[in-house]
Amino acid sequence: MVAMESTVIEIRTGTAETVVDLTSQIAAFLRSVRAGDGLLNVWVPHATAGVAIIETGAGSDTDLLAALRDLLPADDRWRHRHGSPGHGRDHVLPAFISPSASVPVIGGRAALGTWQSICLVDTNADNPVRQVRLSFLAG
Repeated sequence: MVAMESTVIEIRTGTAETVVDLTSQIAAFLRSVRAGDGLLNVWVPHATAGVAIIETGAGSDTDLLAALRDLLPADDRWRHRHGSPGHGRDHVLPAFISPSASVPVIGGRAALGTWQSICLVDTNADNPVRQVRLSFLAG
């Protein structure tokens, strides 16, 4: 029999582009549902945010934001023009940073590498509050 547990967490990202490490909140969710082996899905139901699995704390998160600024400049080139200047780039972001990630769970823990963290990536300064859906599927 397949079982699924799901919850939504609210993340306050503020008014500047940011990378928010969700790994500890994900671990708490997996403990709360008494996860064993299965699959974790992390989903951001927003048109201007994504989920990345990267190293944090050693500058990689800052490097990611710098690369996104180079790749998707916040200027007037975008046809999507509501919101703050350059907001159209935020709507292109999910084509580069997917709005979801799936991670194996083994023994109740996300099977991440030593330096990997699961992060919310948000370049949209117009939306300071985000929701992230965590779903654990056990089989």
